[in-house]
Amino acid sequence: MLSLISPAKINLFLHIIGQRSDGYHNLETIFQLLDFGDTLSFSERADKLITLTSNYNDIPRNENLIIKAAELLRRETGIIRGCNIRVNKVIPMGAGLGGGSSNSATTLLVLNSLWNCGLSLDKLSDLGQTLGADIPVFIKGNTSFAESTGEILSPLSLPKKWFLVITPSCSISTQEIFSHPQLTRNSSPIKIRALPSGQCRNDCQKVVMNEYPEVRDVLDWAANFAEPLLTGTGSSVFCKFDNQEEARRVLIEVPKKWKGFVAKGINRSSVQQQVKDYFNGASPSG
Repeated sequence: MLSLISPAKINLFLHIIGQRSDGYHNLETIFQLLDFGDTLSFSERADKLITLTSNYNDIPRNENLIIKAAELLRRETGIIRGCNIRVNKVIPMGAGLGGGSSNSATTLLVLNSLWNCGLSLDKLSDLGQTLGADIPVFIKGNTSFAESTGEILSPLSLPKKWFLVITPSCSISTQEIFSHPQLTRNSSPIKIRALPSGQCRNDCQKVVMNEYPEVRDVLDWAANFAEPLLTGTGSSVFCKFDNQEEARRVLIEVPKKWKGFVAKGINRSSVQQQVKDYFNGASPSG
């Protein structure tokens, strides 16, 4: 059995620079990967069933991005094999941390090897994009500057930082926020070389604060310690610190009604390497 961490992400900024004719939005953001995530475990079955067990079962099977990814890979390749998948979720859902997208990407990467599909990372990324705009960054596995709907990625090597992530009890629909009439949709495009000058605005934050008072409360509370920012469309808020000790000092002050964790920013996910190492050492049958 292969077990590995499916990492969370935060958006260090999020600019919406236009709405496309297909209804999607063009954006610019930095996807910062974190050393915090769900644990996914995979094993092959002798039959053709795909089983999924989880410590969190509130998502119907036909809406689960893990199942969607596995079924998409089978349709695309015509390889009909089975697997057992186990998920231990710790990434809050509906929180702008990319948990579902990360799980989907991890599933595509693992099953591509487990089932001997032989698809390239670019092809897996293209498949993943049909399921969710955030999936390509998890397929490629790099902290990245992202453009268009999020699929045009430029890998970045950022200084090591620690992040306190706070999540209130509310869950937010990305579609709800992106369809809101008051959402800013005309931010000016920036260049990668402008990133170090401190781009730190989330164009979704104002709308979310107005629609979700609990998110506003988190932002107001966290502002006593650092410069908080919404990640994605929320509901999670993060603060950046230079070291783990500073972040943990604030974590212990987080009100009990909210969930919090501290994670280190990483420039590269270990998922691809773990998959490579595992299958180089133990090639599945079939």
